[in-house]
Amino acid sequence: MQKGAQMPAIKTIEVGGRKRYRFVVDVGRSPDGKRLQRKYTFDRRKDAEAELARITHTVRTGEFVDRSKVSVAELIDRYLRHAAFEAEANTKLNYRLALEPARERLGTRHAQAIDREDIEALRDWMLTSGRKRGGKPGTPLGARSVRLTLGRLSAAFELGVRDRKVTHNPVRYVELPKQVKRDPDTWSAAQVRVFLTAAADDRLHAAWRLTLYGLRRAEVCGLRWSDVDLATGMITIAQTRPVVEGTVIVKAPKSQRGTRTLPMDVELIAALEALQDRQVTEAMETGEAYAASGYVVTDELGAAVHPDWYSDEFHRLRERAGIARITLRNGRATANTLMADAGIPDHIRAAWCGHTVAVNVASYTAVRPESLDAALGALSAVHNPV
Repeated sequence: MQKGAQMPAIKTIEVGGRKRYRFVVDVGRSPDGKRLQRKYTFDRRKDAEAELARITHTVRTGEFVDRSKVSVAELIDRYLRHAAFEAEANTKLNYRLALEPARERLGTRHAQAIDREDIEALRDWMLTSGRKRGGKPGTPLGARSVRLTLGRLSAAFELGVRDRKVTHNPVRYVELPKQVKRDPDTWSAAQVRVFLTAAADDRLHAAWRLTLYGLRRAEVCGLRWSDVDLATGMITIAQTRPVVEGTVIVKAPKSQRGTRTLPMDVELIAALEALQDRQVTEAMETGEAYAASGYVVTDELGAAVHPDWYSDEFHRLRERAGIARITLRNGRATANTLMADAGIPDHIRAAWCGHTVAVNVASYTAVRPESLDAALGALSAVHNPV
């Protein structure tokens, strides 16, 4: 439509004995210069007027998006291909899983037909009965899961708007559930000592020390003897073995910060020396059946252990020690929290753990009762000087 041109008229027609409202509007020109027109029909006149005003405005500003039959599932697939560029395997998996509820509930719908109420219905379904895995199916999902889904879905719609596949992003106007943040479950210094004492005679005692020194499971399971310098007391994190959709893969750390070299204390060095000596003995006793993999954490035949087995062994030892259940990830948070309690600055803890300061403080640092006691002691010293 040319600037200053008269807006098309809305005609009243009769379809099946019922009044409907129709208009035909110019939306631009085809590559060969032919005029392009689109016809729209509505049940209510005010809807037709609103859409006609919107279309003429977007045509005038060059923002017009033609009617598209692209489905929500297709929009999601387009986004996943876009977001997957140079992304980590686990990141790709997390994006795909986060978008599964949207694909299930809205996948066959035309993306342009989705409105705010559709997204709110998806949100409410997830909060009441959206669980499919990780628990009893049909039970509520947590606020974090819902926020992840709507965040990825919003990104998919934003990409669709940018590529002119849809006219707007309906997720933008939806209220997100409030996420109650709580500190990670961690062990106290005394509980760490109880665990290490219970695991003192375990074949992989050195590995448990590495875990409670803050290494990720994939980092411990991916550690090679070539990464360990017992003479200088330094250990380099240069390779990981995560599990992606049930398959163990070998890859570099997930970020540049993840690749790091850390010092070891005499106890850890001694534990690693004992493990190395034990592997030499096992190789001699096993003979040709021994498959030297070069990894630090192996079974008795030299093969690298499965990370899921490593988790199971950790919980077996924890139960034997009789202390509170935490995950391996929270073992990492335990190490970080103990460093924080000892006054180690944020940026140094972040460098040790291999992530940003923001992530370190927000997700890996817990406030334990004894930390509050220390804070009280500091205040009390000010309020009640000797």
